[in-house]
Amino acid sequence: MQPALWISKTGLDAQQTDIANISNNLANASTVGYKKSRAVFEDLLYQTINQAGGISSQNSELPAGLTLGSGTKVAATQRLFTQGNMQTTDNSLDLMVDGPGFFQIQLPDGNIGYSRNGQFALDDEGQLVTPGAGYLLDPGIAIPEDAQSITVSAEGEVSVRLNGQAANQVVGQIEISNFINPTGLEPIGQNLYLETGASGAPITGVPGLDGLGSLRQGALETSNVNVTEELVNMIESQRIYEMNSKVISTVDQMLANLNQQL
Repeated sequence: MQPALWISKTGLDAQQTDIANISNNLANASTVGYKKSRAVFEDLLYQTINQAGGISSQNSELPAGLTLGSGTKVAATQRLFTQGNMQTTDNSLDLMVDGPGFFQIQLPDGNIGYSRNGQFALDDEGQLVTPGAGYLLDPGIAIPEDAQSITVSAEGEVSVRLNGQAANQVVGQIEISNFINPTGLEPIGQNLYLETGASGAPITGVPGLDGLGSLRQGALETSNVNVTEELVNMIESQRIYEMNSKVISTVDQMLANLNQQL
């Protein structure tokens, strides 16, 4: 069988995966706190026909070898945790991590999820929860029923002004976590990530201290997807897909001509 057919097939498969990854980035261009990912390609095994440095005669050796590649594959999707832009909302329950760090979210199974999405709401008990699934922020923050206003400092201290009181009352402290290798986190949807062996253990602390980002109240972090860049990447992947398809078509014509002549 003509090896070019199988090599081009691996190229088609790899570009399909790349386009799927690009389409997911574009679909989440408006998702708060979303971090784009990119496909990581690597070449496959090589067939060595002549080894470079092999002895060609008594006093000479081959300066270059003869090797034939077997194609390519997508080895990984690497998530890029660059900072997104700040979107001002003036909502006191909207929070943004300015710098490295993740909000800690209590999941129903008892595990802790990690998120860059700072859109929070209050449940029926006044606790800060995620607006989509209603998962609790960890550690829990409960807002009194008669609170007139909510203030979150850059260091994560949450205070409220109660009815009839002049001074604010502290009701909790928001903590955030960071990882040695955030790219190793496992995305599970709902703007959440889980710790893995590749990410390392979470480093938890007070926002603004020990290298952690500080909080910004009344603002959200937009997706770090650059739509123009993704469209250019999509066009490039499309052209590469077309070229691999052309190789298959060319090999097919070569085999057809050979069959006709025989």
